[in-house]
Amino acid sequence: MLDKTQDIFVSAQAWLDDFERTLGKPEPAALNRLFVAECFWRDVLALSWNLQTIAGRDEIAHALIALAPKAAPTNFEIAPNRAPPRWVTRAGTSNIEAIFNFETALARGSGIVRLVPDAADGDRLKAWTLLTALDELRGFEEQLGTSRPRGQAYSRDFRGPNWLDLRNASRDYSDRDPAVLVVGGGQAGLAIAARLKQLKVDTLIVDRETRIGDNWRKRYHALTLHNQVQVNHMPYMPFPPNWPVYIPKDKLANWFEAYVDAMELNFWTGTEFEGGAYDEARCHWTVTLHRADGSKRTVHPRHVVMATGVSGIANVPDIPTLPNYRGALVHSSRYEDGENWQGKRAIVVGTGNSGHDIAQDLYSSGAEVTLVQRSPTLVTNIEPSAQLAYATYNEGTLEDNDLIATSMPTPLARKTHVMLTEQSKELDKELLDGLRQVGFRLDFGEAGTGWQFKYLTRGGGYYFNVGCSNLIVEGAIKLKQFSDIESFVAEGARMKDGSTIAADLIVLSTGYKPQEYLVRKLFGDGIADRVGPVWGFGDGLELRNMYARTKQPGLWFIAGSLAQCRINSKYLALQIKAIDEGMLGQA
Repeated sequence: MLDKTQDIFVSAQAWLDDFERTLGKPEPAALNRLFVAECFWRDVLALSWNLQTIAGRDEIAHALIALAPKAAPTNFEIAPNRAPPRWVTRAGTSNIEAIFNFETALARGSGIVRLVPDAADGDRLKAWTLLTALDELRGFEEQLGTSRPRGQAYSRDFRGPNWLDLRNASRDYSDRDPAVLVVGGGQAGLAIAARLKQLKVDTLIVDRETRIGDNWRKRYHALTLHNQVQVNHMPYMPFPPNWPVYIPKDKLANWFEAYVDAMELNFWTGTEFEGGAYDEARCHWTVTLHRADGSKRTVHPRHVVMATGVSGIANVPDIPTLPNYRGALVHSSRYEDGENWQGKRAIVVGTGNSGHDIAQDLYSSGAEVTLVQRSPTLVTNIEPSAQLAYATYNEGTLEDNDLIATSMPTPLARKTHVMLTEQSKELDKELLDGLRQVGFRLDFGEAGTGWQFKYLTRGGGYYFNVGCSNLIVEGAIKLKQFSDIESFVAEGARMKDGSTIAADLIVLSTGYKPQEYLVRKLFGDGIADRVGPVWGFGDGLELRNMYARTKQPGLWFIAGSLAQCRINSKYLALQIKAIDEGMLGQA
């Protein structure tokens, strides 16, 4: 087995050379010789202009034969100034992982190939996984570093408008419409707007909140991020190195304000997006915006990007007897602080992250709390178990780690998360046993794939334990099953055993509706039916309608964690730029 750094480098470059030669005149037998039987190719726009994953060497060969002649990929070489080729273990398989650069007729890209010995062919090194990802469009490179703007429009013209004058004029849109309208000013909206700004695509963010960052600032008082700071940087502007490991919500909200200012993003607060219609002939939208001062503005963007998040519309289940209850009733999205409930009694319905956090916040504020479980829930300690998925981000550069994350095909990501879930179950055994003993119903995701795939398929259904589970085990927070409730009554919940749980407050931590509900509300049945489900996997290996062209021209979706938005905003922005420059069709 190769173990010298130079030998690994030579072997990886040799594979890339063979691959490039074969793509010059692709034919099935030659391509098949480069891949093991069970293999994956993920192309992120570079050759196909799609986000797609293909499994199996015959299928990969067929796709490359169709795509390579038009894309004309060349100049495959090990990427300098990045992690060198090395032996690593991914999804339980030892492999040589090599980061490379390449070019196509229209663009430049980067990728990762993972090579393994093929026992069926004398241990010849062949590709197990391959990523080809678009980085930049020729002629439309981002102005970064030594290519940064010089500010000549205002820096030496003492009679002309200064920088602030130009910024105010840009933000006002008094004489033009934006090319792109981004609906939602959280991490998704800011990330895509920042990427588009660098590509010189005129972009306006609108958000109904009164202050930038309020979508985090107005969440419950005790909230902090559940993953660590090194995973969560925003594009172009990483968090300072002295920031806390787990970022408090208000600190993040304030950073969003600073980010908008520093990145010179156009942002209208207090603005409600009321819906829109698409003009097929003119290839633009007609949308109505309700401004904070009560006025309305009609604009005609070429693109609308829905950045309202996985958690958009509160899901308030139809519980037939709940109207009988006469106390305070709120959805978790409207819950603020437990201090007002000191000495009171509360029922929290739902056992995801928000339900547990709210129950703990109420308990810490002196309330008597009962947590009601509706369905089995995955529980994992926030450290170290919940952080296992981010282990690569503890070493190497953010750029390399983002590419590694992009490179993992869904089937191998599932396998990885099954392994991580088994590891976390062992680490958390004492806690999980304690929860079972008090009647808490546990699950570990579909086929044991853990919390990450619960998030990717349904946006929740898990809890990162920061102490609430321990309180449940100790009995400090009472646990009841929803199925044991006979009905809700004026004073609280009447149980099937005849007892009543009295409550001054009921919090419904029951999650959010899928994003297609919002699409239907804002754009109507026709567009909603055309687009279909948003988020989750369906029958494919990519998230549905996320970060890529949809069946509705000019309508895009971006959502997810800060890391997902940072990574995928780049690819979404490149598609919009390519369409506007005539390189790519709308759908």
